[in-house]
Amino acid sequence: MSIADPERMEKNRLESINIINALRRGTVPAGGLERIAVGLEVEEGVIGKQLDYVARGGGDLKFIRGEYGSGKTFLVARALEIARSKGFVTSHIVISPGIPLHKLRGVYQQVCANLRTTGEEHALKAIIDTWLFNIEERILSVSGEAENDAALEAATEREIEAALAGISSLNSALAATLRTYYRAGNAGDFTLAQAALGWISAEPNIGRELKAKAGVKGDIDDSVAFIFLQALVSIIHGAGYSGLVIAIDELETTQGLQRNQREKAYQVLVRIIDAVDKGEMPRCFFLFTGTPALFDGSRGIRSLPPLYDRISVTQSDDFKNPRQPQILLSKFDTAKLELVALRVVDVYAQAYSEPDRERISHRFIRAMIRKITTRFGGRVDIIPRIFLKEFVDILDKCELYEDYNPHDAYDFDAGHLKGELKKEEEAVMVVTF
Repeated sequence: MSIADPERMEKNRLESINIINALRRGTVPAGGLERIAVGLEVEEGVIGKQLDYVARGGGDLKFIRGEYGSGKTFLVARALEIARSKGFVTSHIVISPGIPLHKLRGVYQQVCANLRTTGEEHALKAIIDTWLFNIEERILSVSGEAENDAALEAATEREIEAALAGISSLNSALAATLRTYYRAGNAGDFTLAQAALGWISAEPNIGRELKAKAGVKGDIDDSVAFIFLQALVSIIHGAGYSGLVIAIDELETTQGLQRNQREKAYQVLVRIIDAVDKGEMPRCFFLFTGTPALFDGSRGIRSLPPLYDRISVTQSDDFKNPRQPQILLSKFDTAKLELVALRVVDVYAQAYSEPDRERISHRFIRAMIRKITTRFGGRVDIIPRIFLKEFVDILDKCELYEDYNPHDAYDFDAGHLKGELKKEEEAVMVVTF
């Protein structure tokens, strides 16, 4: 056995514990999703090839369409995991009344706030620091100005301007603020550096001192947010990453807005699609999710024909084509949930100890699924989150107590779930008296 094997085994164990902990809480695990993914091989392959294209300098996007329980959230998390494994920075935001799509400044702010790399969350500062370090290293390798800090600083500031020349011609404030951030860091003025970072990420209420020292007026607003997003992708690539993947979740929230706001939101999607197709968003991949009503409803994308025409697809239940603008997800079924449960047993064995496969048999898993679906109107697609949460509890009890027999002891009681059910789960729950 090599020296690296124990380290790899420990890493696998910690990842396994993280997966089980997330399932206990009813959430999607932060990593290792390929170990419990079921039935998404084709979709993952398509997204992986799109990411390879984007890493070579292209731009692309995909809409993921499915009802509640079809696995949209899981596929998004898996796609972002794949992206990070390919060297991308990722950002996952959820559209809501507080973060509507038509408010581009808010969308940009959330993108900045949720930047994630393989090793770090909230990674904006680390990315910018790496970008600036790479500029310094490049200057030193060419000119050898290591003996003169002032000359290195001046040369780096010129490189900042040159790197963002295309953006500066439209808005010079970003380069000016990045120069201020760089100087403040070199001078040890971390308060000013933090303020500069806050302005770059469109945080509200940045003080006058920063704006005066940077020589900028106002804040990032809807009119320039898209330009700053393009600059962010350039900085991310300059820091050594493949590019940026942005997941924009729950687009269906847009349907609840007033008509003029809905139209503005859908126009934002048109703008993004056209920018990607014109080559204006190199090294950037957008991933959107929504329910069928978002695409086909009267208040949805269909209400703006130019947008609908760009992303409409030919639907087929038997042979779906995920290379089209939309990936059409089917509802989760019993066979898939059984397979997920068996994979969770394998993960649990890596996290703790080998479960008793006689007590946690395939027969018991099927019986457990029937008991839970009965309380949710027979809707298997609604219960995966609840089922997995209950299932991990059963695995724990089997490990902790030798005399615990789930075949006899387990009976689903929805009472303890009161207050934590999602609205889609509550809507189909059978009430007992």
